[in-house]
Amino acid sequence: MVSLRLNLCSVVLLALSSPAWAAKKVDLDYHVRFLPESDQAEVRLTLEEGQVVQSLRFDLGDKGYYSDFKADGEWQAGTDQQGTWRPGKGESSLSYRVKISHPRQSGSFDARMTKDWALLRGDDLVPSAQLRQQDGVQLVARLQFELPEGWKSVETGWPRIGKNRFRIDNPARLLDRPTGWILAGKIGSRRTRLGETDVTVAAPLGEGMRRMDVLTLLTFVWPQVQAVFPRDPDKLLVVGAGNPMWRGGLSAPNSLFMHTDRPLVSENGTSSLVHELVHVFSRIRDTDRSDWISEGLAEYYAIELVRRAGGMTEGRYQEVRDKLSKWSRKVDSLRGEQASGPVTARAVLLLQELDREIRQRSQKRYSLDDVARGLMRLDKASTKDFIEISENLIGGPSKVLDTPLLK
Repeated sequence: MVSLRLNLCSVVLLALSSPAWAAKKVDLDYHVRFLPESDQAEVRLTLEEGQVVQSLRFDLGDKGYYSDFKADGEWQAGTDQQGTWRPGKGESSLSYRVKISHPRQSGSFDARMTKDWALLRGDDLVPSAQLRQQDGVQLVARLQFELPEGWKSVETGWPRIGKNRFRIDNPARLLDRPTGWILAGKIGSRRTRLGETDVTVAAPLGEGMRRMDVLTLLTFVWPQVQAVFPRDPDKLLVVGAGNPMWRGGLSAPNSLFMHTDRPLVSENGTSSLVHELVHVFSRIRDTDRSDWISEGLAEYYAIELVRRAGGMTEGRYQEVRDKLSKWSRKVDSLRGEQASGPVTARAVLLLQELDREIRQRSQKRYSLDDVARGLMRLDKASTKDFIEISENLIGGPSKVLDTPLLK
């Protein structure tokens, strides 16, 4: 009887470990062809076996950027800014065109195409979608670019697997989309490896991007960033361009954009580059009118990490605090859907005070770093979540957080 039981267990374990129980892998290929003459890209999604996907419902937005849909199977355009693709059997494709340049009301751009290059986010090439598929299926996604004549190369925040070809793999998503910044055309790049991460700094030729300066600052602060945010991304892409691109910084999970005129460290002592780098590493998102959390932490560490790396004296640190105090003197609340500059400055001051309180009341066992790491584990963080994590570390109510600023 014992022998029979052991044999049955062996059969069960062997079956569970066999390939038959593994997810069925089906190729999903994204093909992108840039069309500078029309400020568009032609995008094609190809499923190796269309029958494994019941539907893909895309959020097309209200800007009219997407057009000319053609599909194997069925394409249904909704009246709610949605479009649904139901693939056919066997190899099945969906193609469409998407406008690349995205102007802002100020006249600047947060995505742009010229005759020589394109700078955009992959999120716009393939809009967000709700995927319904067969159980036990894993889509293996790859991204391939077809460049116009004369364009040199393309850079993304994803691992390269061939010429102008990349592997898209995001374990946090059911549908692997080519999110993050993309730069293609006549471009220049500099590369290095920091920790376990391949870092690329790239910009169109002639745009004034200080590539080596950016790599130097990243190398300088990298150990401090990893000490607070224990992540080792496979790759980080930093892209930049000058006017008329938006004069600021914008981050994505594997990449970030910096306007080439932005100083690496500004006169007020903060670093836009490190600010966006913190967003990339922390991935802290907020909810319930709590944008002060993600923006405040990014700016706090934009100062603090440079300080910890030895790039700021105590006298300079106090000058930075004085400037933040003057800038934010009229702020009476941190709550809101989008934190302004003065609100972010006041949030930094509160976070600096909270860090001191946590260190003192925990006998230096904890700091604001532990709060940040706790927030990283949440899908989205609210002011209530922030207070609860902080007070758990303190071991009681926080005097710093008992303020009208957070009501």
